Amino acid sequence: MNDMTNKWIGQRTIRPDGAEKVTGRAAYAADTTMPGMIWGKVLRSPHAHAVIRSIDTAKAEALPGVKAVVTRADIVDFPLDKPVMLGIQDMRWMSRNVMAREKALFHGHPVAAVAATSESIAAEALRLIEVEYEVLPHVIEIDDALRPDAPILHDFLRFEGKPSNIAGKLEHKLGNIEAGFAEADVVIERSFTTRPVHQGYIEPHACLVSVAADGKTTIWSSSQGQFMVRAMTALLTGLPQSDIRAIPAEIGGGFGGKTIIYLEPLATLLSKKSGRPVKMVMSREEVMRASGPTSGSKSTVKIGATRDGRLVAAQGTFWLQAGALPGSPIRGAAGCGFAPYTIPNVVATGFDVVSNRSKVAAYRAPGAPIGAYAVECVIDEVAEALGMDPLELRLKNAARQGTKAAHGPVYPRIGFMETIEAAQAHPHYNTPLGEAPAGRLRGRGVASGFWFNAGGESSAQVNITEDGNVVVTTGHPDIGGSRASIANITAELLGIDYKRVSVLIGDTATIGYSNLTGGSRVLFASAMVVTQSAEKVITSLKERAAKIWKIDPEAVAWENGEARPVSENAGRFPPLSLAELAARATETGGPIGAGVQLNTTGAEGGFATHLCDVEVDVDLGIVRVLRYTSFQDVGRAVHPSYVEGQMQGGAAQGIGWALNEEYIYDRQGRVENAGFLDYRMPVCSDLPMLDAVMIEVPNPKHPQGVRGVGEVPLVPPLAAVANAVHDALGKRFYALPMSPPRVLERLEG
Repeated sequence: MNDMTNKWIGQRTIRPDGAEKVTGRAAYAADTTMPGMIWGKVLRSPHAHAVIRSIDTAKAEALPGVKAVVTRADIVDFPLDKPVMLGIQDMRWMSRNVMAREKALFHGHPVAAVAATSESIAAEALRLIEVEYEVLPHVIEIDDALRPDAPILHDFLRFEGKPSNIAGKLEHKLGNIEAGFAEADVVIERSFTTRPVHQGYIEPHACLVSVAADGKTTIWSSSQGQFMVRAMTALLTGLPQSDIRAIPAEIGGGFGGKTIIYLEPLATLLSKKSGRPVKMVMSREEVMRASGPTSGSKSTVKIGATRDGRLVAAQGTFWLQAGALPGSPIRGAAGCGFAPYTIPNVVATGFDVVSNRSKVAAYRAPGAPIGAYAVECVIDEVAEALGMDPLELRLKNAARQGTKAAHGPVYPRIGFMETIEAAQAHPHYNTPLGEAPAGRLRGRGVASGFWFNAGGESSAQVNITEDGNVVVTTGHPDIGGSRASIANITAELLGIDYKRVSVLIGDTATIGYSNLTGGSRVLFASAMVVTQSAEKVITSLKERAAKIWKIDPEAVAWENGEARPVSENAGRFPPLSLAELAARATETGGPIGAGVQLNTTGAEGGFATHLCDVEVDVDLGIVRVLRYTSFQDVGRAVHPSYVEGQMQGGAAQGIGWALNEEYIYDRQGRVENAGFLDYRMPVCSDLPMLDAVMIEVPNPKHPQGVRGVGEVPLVPPLAAVANAVHDALGKRFYALPMSPPRVLERLEG
């Protein structure tokens, strides 16, 4: 489809969920209630690292109003000698994250859970549970976890034959790294650190679970995948998947942090024991202490270039915190950092390091912002050493069709070069910064980034209603606007007004299996299955028109929402609209609809280039972003407003990560800023208008040219802001966040 013929694809149609959300009528997990419902609460470890010697729940169970108590004995324990994988998650670690077993591994680690007839009784019951701890030394930071005498979190973890806090290693190699550096005229090597940051979703984790007398279980929860919720809950509770129905509520943000579960297995077991529906809602403090932030990191990156600006060698080592249990996103850091460039000799290595922090969860392009921060800052230093414009250096070495990436693929048609060229031509890059007020300095920075994107399993059903409208059901929670985009695509294919299309998110009992919302996969995958479903419906509509007209189906065309004879030779019949065919469905074969289930392939990576202008108050150390523009290859913008929203949201989150956000721990291993008052996320007054420039290089492997867009926007901002601060101050920052105390310290140093 080209833009000249599209009526709805590419249009800024009204979002189908908009009115309910702005009027407060949308139902989230914490809004769900049931007759007889009771409340669940979690007892959490007061220690960062401790052996759990015993748990006595007798006093809590005897408290009037308490209906059930669960502990580690109720959660399925998986043998440690082999992985139990569900997607990318290992259930051995998920089991121990949902409920502590032998040891409490971080402050806030669940130790027990209770359900009672009121929240206050449940809270009192927690105080009555007696836990005997043997407190152990703890480690919070990567360097401390790697010390030879560091406390070992898990005796079963081995690295190079010895007990270790290194839980895994990943390496990508391309070419001959030694020969590459020997060819270089300029070599820059630097080390960097970043702090853990939380996804910052507004809606805390919440669920309501009802286990009926016959064992049939219904889960209402906000998550990034109801099928994930069903599967993980089944594995962790021992219930058959076929007995569990997971119903997705609206979701108040996730950004990767709701691709795993925390409360659902506990609520399920409490409901099973009590015979009552159980509701659980995390407080914001619980969210911050016990649900996954992304990793803190330390990285070393070395890049070599020839005098004419050709990158010839790149080496990166990325140490990422996994939290208390294995599973940091080293794939994103090691795989994405160098991916935007054509570099013949590359070694990228990632190490997964456990420490006494809450287990990390995915955060929008997991690991990639960490890798890009280090790589893009060094790229800037290489450009400075060569006397080259930083965008020109990136353009000279930009990955393009045929580039072999160190993480494996040979790129097909991609639009990375176009993002750089658009940035070079944009008024933002060509407008002088202007003179700063007294006591302030201004600077401009650039950075680029890459994310893999994904396809995977998806299901869809397209049904024609009796009055000739359309209901589409897919299996993915809508986080980034997939319902609006699917309505646009369906209306385009069927040739009808988009307002006649309703898009629903099915639960695990009403739609076929669909992988979770993550990896920038949802519109890519769901558009494929919806397209094929709609094509089947169109075939059926043509057959029904042919039956009415008593002609061959091949003599019928579907155009602009109507069946027409392909030519006068086929017969002279007035067109039959969708509504007319729906009204005559009974006489032509019955209900009209079709469904498709696919394991979709053909997702291609996404690229972006960002520009950032900052102003630094040299007396206060405050960095303010004055102007920010994102340039991204978005494939085909099916709903431009949502694409721009994704780009703006990623930039906002990246600015927060760069300037203010971090977890702060005390000496006992407790998070000191476990709330939005002290955890400093940017708000509207902290940000300028975030400009988004969409570059459409359609993905040839997709019927609408879709390329995932949701995660790439968070990859470049950390480095773009850091490079802008350097341009302002003439000083490099090798650690994030660049908060006022750190800026002042650097200015004075």
